[in-house]
Amino acid sequence: MPLLTVHTSEAAPPNPTSLLKSLSSLLARELGKPESYVMTVLVPYTSMSSAGTTEPACFAQLKSIGEFSRETSARLSKVLCATLADGLRVPQNRIYVEFSNPPAHLWGYDGETFA
Repeated sequence: MPLLTVHTSEAAPPNPTSLLKSLSSLLARELGKPESYVMTVLVPYTSMSSAGTTEPACFAQLKSIGEFSRETSARLSKVLCATLADGLRVPQNRIYVEFSNPPAHLWGYDGETFA
C-alpha cells in the first residue's frame, strides 16, 4: 500500500533497479509495513524547475494508508532525501517530498480495496 513516485529532471541512475529496491526496503522498514505491498516508481527526465532554475531537481510523492505523524514524516523526509540525493545525484535542497494518506476504501489492490 505504500507508493513512492519519484520524478527527477535527471537521467535514471546506471542501475535504477538497485535504487528502487533500496527505497522499497527502506519504506517497509520505516513504515513497519510488509514489503510485499510497497511499490516504487522512478520517472526520469521530467521537465522541472525549482527556485527559478532548471538545475537538477526531484519531486517525490509518498502515499500510504495510515497517518503520518510529525515525527514519522520528519524521519522519512530525512532518509528519503538522503537516499534520493545519493542515488540520483540531486542536491537535497532541490528535493521536495509530499506525504499523503488516502483512506483505505480509496486504495485498490487485487480487485479489492484495503477497507
